[in-house]
Amino acid sequence: MSETVEGRWAEIFGPRYLPVTTILALGVTLFAFNAFLSAAALPSAVHELGGVEVISWATTLYLVFAIVGGAAAAMLKRRLGSRGALVGLALVFLVGTLIAAIATDMTQVLVGRAVQGLGEGVVAALCFALIPELFPSRLVPKVFGMQAVVWAVAAFGGPAGAGALTELISWRAAFLINVPFVLIFVTMVLMVVPRAERAPDAHGFPGLRLLTIGAGTMLVALAAVAAPLQAALSLVGAAVLLVAAVWLDRRADHRLMPPDAFSFNTAVGSGLWMFLLMPVAGAATAVYLIMLLQQLWGYGPTQAAITGAVMAVAWSLSSVTVANVRQRSTRRILIRTGPLLLAAGLVLVLIGLEATQLPVLLVGQVLIGMGFGTCNGYTMLTIMEASTEAERDRTSALLPTTQSAGNALGAALAGVAANAAGYPLAVEKTEVLSSIVPLFVMAALFAVLAFFAALRMVALAKKTPVNTFAEG
Repeated sequence: MSETVEGRWAEIFGPRYLPVTTILALGVTLFAFNAFLSAAALPSAVHELGGVEVISWATTLYLVFAIVGGAAAAMLKRRLGSRGALVGLALVFLVGTLIAAIATDMTQVLVGRAVQGLGEGVVAALCFALIPELFPSRLVPKVFGMQAVVWAVAAFGGPAGAGALTELISWRAAFLINVPFVLIFVTMVLMVVPRAERAPDAHGFPGLRLLTIGAGTMLVALAAVAAPLQAALSLVGAAVLLVAAVWLDRRADHRLMPPDAFSFNTAVGSGLWMFLLMPVAGAATAVYLIMLLQQLWGYGPTQAAITGAVMAVAWSLSSVTVANVRQRSTRRILIRTGPLLLAAGLVLVLIGLEATQLPVLLVGQVLIGMGFGTCNGYTMLTIMEASTEAERDRTSALLPTTQSAGNALGAALAGVAANAAGYPLAVEKTEVLSSIVPLFVMAALFAVLAFFAALRMVALAKKTPVNTFAEG
């Protein structure tokens, strides 16, 4: 296998791949926009409908059901085919959107968000599964670079767009803006994605495994808002349930995950651990930085949000930049470097907060973004190429689900660390600064663990045949 991989940006935007590129961009846009939607639109919904005590559950249920949907994506692809699954679950997402948009109380909004999450979790996972099916290996880094740009735009445009629609029209318009995008997405899928033969439905529905995954994820979400002791117990329970789900899946005749998922003995398993641990580490700044800037430095919401968004810009720019790397050896270096940049960035953000040094904090934010941007695409490509062709659907679909699980777990662990250190009760700046040290130390340790997982994945990948993808 050649150490040099050729691929040009013009190809994914050329006549042959542009329709597929557009489908993937729309699928990621729907997921990313709706992940950021709640912060801007839901406060107005609560003002109109009441139910402020359950506002956080609008995001929680969306993510929990997205993770469950993502876990079932490969199974649905086999049973319905790529086109049937994408169209069907996009319409499920549309139903959830309409339920939330016409809701007369917050309970209906929550139901709509849960249905949205289920549909979009499957769509996002299937979009990842389509990448090795429709693109050759040499173009995959460019596709991941394009997706990183979409996420960065959504990080800016999601809250801003939803906020503008809410302010100028109604919070309901912020939900209904999804309707034309879904219809365009469905139309393009019907035009571009070929029909595929459906696998015979010889096995029952994996309800127990999906229920176990959903219950474990829900316990993680509960841990984020519970007192320290209850949070710790919730996380232990979540760990037991999620490990049980993997154990049950490995023994099932009809699996949801690849057989070596989260095994330290394969490149796929080690890579999934890295892909889980990176967002766990990044949650410290994702959850707390904007609030800390307002609390410690007196920033307004806009100024704090712009400072926080520096990470997303660095992620996007670095992802696009490294997508041009052709040498496999250089790609392996980038995979190993990403977690170290993340750890260094977390340390610098903490130093910047403690010393009230904005330049130091900004450098830390840039390093965090570069940590994700330099390694994410090649980590996913390595995992896909290390997977056998028979397991590639399950492996590819599991990637966004694993990342979402890492975000949820990281938010919960960050909440536990901050609450245990007394952050909610801290009043003076010195107390706040003291209470966030354990939070950032824990995050940096998870980044180091991700580095060791990266070392393991790269070492095992060198010994594993590279299963490249044919021309789509």
